[in-house]
Amino acid sequence: MGPGKAELLQAIAETGSISAAGRTLGMSYRRAWLLVDTMNRCFDAALVESTAGSGARVTEAGGAALADYLALAEQVETAAGGEAYERLQRAIRGSPR
Repeated sequence: MGPGKAELLQAIAETGSISAAGRTLGMSYRRAWLLVDTMNRCFDAALVESTAGSGARVTEAGGAALADYLALAEQVETAAGGEAYERLQRAIRGSPR
């Protein structure tokens, strides 16, 4: 789990669709689907369930994983602080090339 997958989970929760979530984030359906597939294979329980023609939903396990990731990311950001963190944040692009 990382920021991109967390963002994808949030977008799926909001849109109810892997393809719509991908469009929202500027990625192809294939890329979004591969990320979902990776998450589903790497966790004990599926994080996203999809049904052909019916869209997709973030499962209870997916919601818990997302909440835990966001809480951990906030703790890391708070603990990191300092000049090195600020320099790194300034060096990161808002979106990939």
